[in-house]
Amino acid sequence: MGNTATGTTGSTVPKRQLGRHLRKLRNQAGFTVKLAAHEMEFSEAKVWRIESGQVALRSLDVEAMCRLYGAPDDLTDALKALAKETKARGWWHSFGDVIPEGFDVYIGLEEAASDFRWYEPELVPGLLQTEAYTRALITESRPNSAAEEIDRLVHVQTSRKALVTRTIEPPMLRVVINEAVLKRPVGGPDVMAAQLQHLAELSQRPNIDLRVVPFAAGMHPGVRSGAFIMLGFPVNGTGEPSEPTTVYLNHLAGELYLDKDREVDRYDAVFANLWAVSLDETISEQMLTTAAKEIAK
Repeated sequence: MGNTATGTTGSTVPKRQLGRHLRKLRNQAGFTVKLAAHEMEFSEAKVWRIESGQVALRSLDVEAMCRLYGAPDDLTDALKALAKETKARGWWHSFGDVIPEGFDVYIGLEEAASDFRWYEPELVPGLLQTEAYTRALITESRPNSAAEEIDRLVHVQTSRKALVTRTIEPPMLRVVINEAVLKRPVGGPDVMAAQLQHLAELSQRPNIDLRVVPFAAGMHPGVRSGAFIMLGFPVNGTGEPSEPTTVYLNHLAGELYLDKDREVDRYDAVFANLWAVSLDETISEQMLTTAAKEIAK
């Protein structure tokens, strides 16, 4: 995939699934994007957005595309049903006025993910932040925002965090943070001390394995890779993942989603190296607790 996402509505995962099916049908039928667009009276850009899961579709459009590609009736019916799911709206869409453009796509994937491999070199990962830490980050990054807007952004973030502490099938998190995260007092000493203690407590949960890469590790691939999140997804009835493993990158210019095998393999290797050079879970927890006490002095 490897494209920068734009703002969308509807449910992210069904749109991506539908897009992959339609792309596969188009290729099997021997249609180019240009020819498919001409036959459907779409723009080529619209076909590309459909196949990359960026837009919701009407069942009638799906039926027409399936007919064009010669899809069997049972598959056509299944894809029409999937099209209806693309219009479902997650809880976060009511905050569309404050969520950064494109980030709604990530939240939709985050909601569906069953496991995370997460590297953060500078800040506490979003799902593990305290409310006070989140508020300090948002306030410092948006100095001219109204208090109501900041409150709504904080609410979005705190709502996302319910994922990791839910009682029914919480996702598994393997998180690596750089030691620099412990040294940067976001929000001041009290806020940061509470945040570090919160991380130490979260690391005791069975679904969270949190580790610290010490400065002593020297150069490692994470120095060049920057922050990234690898999202894995549960298997469906056929034993295949409902979504391909996806790497999420958040840069100043926008969000990037990578799911090609060679791209995922590259980040998989980086994360494996980070895991190998990080301190184990017990020592990392002790380091967090010690840092919390030191910064609170």
